[in-house]
Amino acid sequence: MRSLNLGLERYPDWRQLYRDRLVRADEAVRLVKSSDRVVLGHACAEPRLLVDALLGRAPELRGVEILHLLSLNSARYCRDEYRQSFRHHSLFLGKNTRQALGDGLADFTPCYFHQVPRLFMEGTLPVDVAMVTVSPPDERGMMSLGVSVDYTKAAALCAKTVIAEVNPHMPDTGGSSYLSLDSVDLLVENDAPLVECPLSHPGENDLAIGRNVSSLIVDGDCLQIGIGNLSEAVLGSLAHKRDLGIHSELLTDSVMRLVESGVVTCRRKNFNPGKIIASFAMGTARFYAWLHENPMVEMHPVEFVNDPFIIARNDNMVTINSAIAVDLLGQVAADTIGPRQYSGVGGQVDFVRGAAHSRGGKNIIALPSTAAGGRISRIVSALERGSAVTTNRHDVDYVATEHGVVRLRGLSLRQRSRALIGIADHRFRDRLERECRELYGW
Repeated sequence: MRSLNLGLERYPDWRQLYRDRLVRADEAVRLVKSSDRVVLGHACAEPRLLVDALLGRAPELRGVEILHLLSLNSARYCRDEYRQSFRHHSLFLGKNTRQALGDGLADFTPCYFHQVPRLFMEGTLPVDVAMVTVSPPDERGMMSLGVSVDYTKAAALCAKTVIAEVNPHMPDTGGSSYLSLDSVDLLVENDAPLVECPLSHPGENDLAIGRNVSSLIVDGDCLQIGIGNLSEAVLGSLAHKRDLGIHSELLTDSVMRLVESGVVTCRRKNFNPGKIIASFAMGTARFYAWLHENPMVEMHPVEFVNDPFIIARNDNMVTINSAIAVDLLGQVAADTIGPRQYSGVGGQVDFVRGAAHSRGGKNIIALPSTAAGGRISRIVSALERGSAVTTNRHDVDYVATEHGVVRLRGLSLRQRSRALIGIADHRFRDRLERECRELYGW
């Protein structure tokens, strides 16, 4: 494990250390060898200049494993033309890496988000090279991992070699987001803007679900939120709430807006009062500027933020997660469609279980009642063959669709099947009742 302390006895002026380790991207990636495992910074913090330079070395490399969760860039290393040089190892699939798994060009490892750093720290997945994006050094020579602390910090601390892409657009996000200059082997400068993820635009069904979920949230609650139409619909329905707190793996522009409107103050949080606690962020340039040196925001590694025991220290913790399907027993499929891997577990189970142990906590699974333009019910009698159960029936508390909210905790199997049919689309209720009798006998 690398030290976090700057070696000032050797470099009394960190600026000289910075100059000594600054190289071009094509020079930096020469530290990567065939068969190395390379871990990339997550989501909007992917070091794009370094990745492009690494792809430029494809003819001379063989069997390099590229590991990360969500990629918001092209993920060109997943293409068939790079089959001999690179193989993607995914812990969470996105739209640009999903097909690679089906085509045999990538591998997927199931893992709870908060346990990913342990894979690096314990040597289960040893890291040869970590490529990360950081802010320019502050007056102490410390660089912030900014919008991606999550597993990225653990990868950097555990790697044999660390290459950092220094970007002036990366915000300093405080908390435990820092790497010291002496923990990085080589530095590359890149002044390209960070990847942006503008807010989505919820539809009518999403807005109805948002209103239903909002009815469960009371003043002073502490929230975990995700990204996408449903999350934005929920957050958009909170304008009349007061003194909400945030403890969430992810932050988006919507959190900034809720702070600016006075809805989120974190004043009533019993754990880290006054602070928004998160692990990574995705949003716009304005949002990244808002994050920079914001005293209200602290970014920490995911092994802290997503630890269910840490989450549970927040009283009145309300977690909101989405699903692909929920069956009549209350089982949630959120990362597969039948046998096909669609995404990953992410932090859903981390926060579901954390909220379950929070005093006054609630966990909410929210989903539209149908898919494919209303042709398919997402409330199903049984999960499709080959589906993975993301959140099991023992953990689920509330389920919300546009047709209402039901609480499953404490309900018998017969009661919960009846309750779930009640929030299914009306066009599928008769069929669900018939299939329920055939499958379960009630």
